[in-house]
Parts: sequence; structure tokens; C-alpha cells
Amino acid sequence: MSAAPVYLGDEVSAAGFRLAGLQVRVPQRGDETTALSSARADAPLVLVAATVAARVAGRELRVALAAVTPLVLIVPDLDGGTPVPDLAQRLRRQLGLET
Repeated sequence: MSAAPVYLGDEVSAAGFRLAGLQVRVPQRGDETTALSSARADAPLVLVAATVAARVAGRELRVALAAVTPLVLIVPDLDGGTPVPDLAQRLRRQLGLET
């Protein structure tokens, strides 16, 4: 496992994350699920752009987000076009505090 976190997303955002010391991967359309699986095997932390996360197979994304290690987080896109899941609202709904 690499010591550096991995960012999966678009080329422009990847340039910034690369400057911050992360490994970056820009998956081709259709390769998002494979890229996530590979990143999870290589890094202690995986940041996934919301547009990439939206194209990952549903089951694979749920498993990745629920895993204790490596930590997988969905981060906003540069343009903000794809919304990031509201985890607090989801948790309130699951606890029955919200309908």
C-alpha cells in the first residue's frame, strides 16, 4: 500500500491535488469502478470526485464508503455540477429522526 492518498477525478482538479502531494488518477468513462477498486488497494485514503462517484457501480460504491480501511470520501467537483451526498441527512433518515 502506498503512503500517499489517491484522488480520482477530472484533470484540472487532479493537477491541484497532485500539487498537494496526492497521487492522482483520471479514469476514462466506463473505467470508474475499476479505478476505485485499484485505488482502494493502493492507498490509505481515496478521494473521489462526485462525478466519478456517480458513475461507479452502486454496490461497489456502497462497499467502498462503508469500509473502515481505506477511508473513501466523495468530494465536490470543480464545477459543482454533481451534488455530494448529504451524509448527515441520510443518517437522520436512517435513525428515524427525519422522514
